[in-house]
Amino acid sequence: MTTADQLGFSFRPPERRVWTVRDLVAAVRTHIEREYSDIWIEGEISNFRAHESGHLYFTLKDGNAQIRMVMFRSQARLMRFRPEDGMQAVARGRVTIYEGRGELQVAVEYLEPKGAGALQIAFEQLKAKLEAEGLFAAERKKAIPRLPQRIGIVSSPQAAALRDIVQILRRRHDAANVVIYPAQVQGEAAAMEVTAGIRYFNRAKLVDVIIVARGGGSAEDLAAFNHEGLARAVAGSAIPVISAVGHETDVTIIDFVADLRAATPSAAAEMVIRSRQEIEEQTEGLHQRLARAMRYRLLMGRQRLTELAQHGAFARMMDAINRRQQKLDEAVYSLERAERQILERQRRRWEIAAAAVRHYDARRVLGGLKKELEARRAAIAATMRALLLGERGRLEQLSAELQALSPVAILERGYALVFDQAGRVLRDATAVRPEEEISARLARGRIVAIVKKSEG
Repeated sequence: MTTADQLGFSFRPPERRVWTVRDLVAAVRTHIEREYSDIWIEGEISNFRAHESGHLYFTLKDGNAQIRMVMFRSQARLMRFRPEDGMQAVARGRVTIYEGRGELQVAVEYLEPKGAGALQIAFEQLKAKLEAEGLFAAERKKAIPRLPQRIGIVSSPQAAALRDIVQILRRRHDAANVVIYPAQVQGEAAAMEVTAGIRYFNRAKLVDVIIVARGGGSAEDLAAFNHEGLARAVAGSAIPVISAVGHETDVTIIDFVADLRAATPSAAAEMVIRSRQEIEEQTEGLHQRLARAMRYRLLMGRQRLTELAQHGAFARMMDAINRRQQKLDEAVYSLERAERQILERQRRRWEIAAAAVRHYDARRVLGGLKKELEARRAAIAATMRALLLGERGRLEQLSAELQALSPVAILERGYALVFDQAGRVLRDATAVRPEEEISARLARGRIVAIVKKSEG
């Protein structure tokens, strides 16, 4: 329909187009996504929420402006840190419209904290979390065996670090057995493979200690050793674990949870086993110390024995024994002298009788003399037996008396020699007071006691 105004101009009114909400939002979304398909946006994170589905929802704000952000699970699982409210961040993504609410939002493909890198943020977050759980505590760390017989190594078979460890172990103590569990030490699968190696050694119980080894590298190269699952596997290992990752200045999470941290893989090999020379030197040192201790103990024992032997009580006992031994020697000498005298008298009598034989009939005289000699011989034998029996009885009596008087025999019967603190023999109970120290010499050994009570 055409209309004319007063000036004669004619015009056609615009056609009315009515949009549905869905079509309008879709059209605007298409336009916006085409114009803003790859943008970087910076702001402060707020209202952060991690959904059970794995998607991340938050808001970036700057002054009085804000925009909703969403990071879907496929991108979120690649993040190495956890966003937090108040964190300044830079996001990369595309602008779109969420049709359900008709709201502008950014679908985030990549997110990094502003300032510190994502790896450093993830490292600090995981470190704080595990430290709060007590996994870094010194009291939970296990001691490394001093001389392990079997050593487990989790590392890449192609790694130079592994070759260094094996060479050092072979040089220091070739009797040690090495069991290698091959695992990637870089990349996305590295953390899982190293974790599997630690769990394998714990199940198989093949080794006495485990070394997790890798050479140096960048923070990205060592990122696998900042994995939470690997850290918990190291902390939960029943076998002591040595972390030998990177160079001396490199620090990873498993360095904190391991039972021992080595500055380098080579240092781990030096620490895990002592050289044969060191063991031999220590053994020789122990042998010398033992020999010196034995000599000292023998010297002290000899000195103590000498002191006891010089004690006055023992000297008096030895004097008494010597005197009785002298009396016994004198009795034996007297007995021998009496026997010689008797024999001499009998010899003289025989000589007199032999001379008298020459004046008589030899046969008659000899017969009489023979009878007399036999009678006298019998009398002498009887006399000698009587004398010998008497002397033997006397000797046995003296020996019994000597034995009875011997302090050692007295001790054997259960008695004891008791001395006061000055070493004098105690004969009167009133000579000591309560709480004084006394000593007693038994048949075998010596005891020291404290007087509780004395009665006269």
